[in-house]
Amino acid sequence: MSGEIAPYAVEAFNTAKQSENKMHDDGVARRFGFAGGLVPGVEVLAYMLHQPVARWGRAFLERGLIESRFIKPVYDGEIADVRASEEGEGLSLKVISQGQLCATGSATLPVAPPDVTLADYRDVPPAAVRPSIGADSFAVGSLLGTAPRAWPGQAATMYLDEIRERDPIYASERLGHPGMLQRVMNRLLVDNVVLGPWIHVGSRMQLLSVIAETDEITARGRVVANYEKKGHRFVEIDALVVADGDRPLAHCRHVAIYQLRAQA
Repeated sequence: MSGEIAPYAVEAFNTAKQSENKMHDDGVARRFGFAGGLVPGVEVLAYMLHQPVARWGRAFLERGLIESRFIKPVYDGEIADVRASEEGEGLSLKVISQGQLCATGSATLPVAPPDVTLADYRDVPPAAVRPSIGADSFAVGSLLGTAPRAWPGQAATMYLDEIRERDPIYASERLGHPGMLQRVMNRLLVDNVVLGPWIHVGSRMQLLSVIAETDEITARGRVVANYEKKGHRFVEIDALVVADGDRPLAHCRHVAIYQLRAQA
């Protein structure tokens, strides 16, 4: 049995126009055939998190599971219409913008978070000197780390503004938004290799604990796949996102095109 849930509309915001990833720059993105700079996939996933949190509240922030796949770009200033429908015991999710299906996904609320052993994910620092992208980048089995990130006080408020989040739970309970964890997952790529334009194409995130506003967050990653498809180079990273070095926040799988095929 399935039922529609009220859509959640967001005026998309490209938070990364000035980032090192020039796929978010209008001019560069157009050279790759896009209409303009892409709104980061991590922000689209943050939009998709609204309805699961509205459905299950704090319980989802403690142990929810969300999966997403990004199909078409969402552009700055356009409306991203996030639609959710009940499917089994979970939610089916999709994002529509400019009449196109831009992302699909699902969300569920496990009875309990899965057991995760911190020691199974080795804590390594980010690259002291990042190498340029090349044939040896992201070899399977490579271990990756990130510089610590935190969103205290006003930074957390600014983050909620950037993703257009309107749910009061984060301010009232002084919690971090789980979309922050996806930003940290991106750092596993950019803290370790100097990339050209690249695209985040999918994620799976099993939440393990709420994020406190005082948490300092890092990710401990391992490359589990590296392959070519249609001329693009893909990397898949299995990672644990950790607060203050000792509290697992989420177990994540991150998929990205880290090197796009050469342009004609």
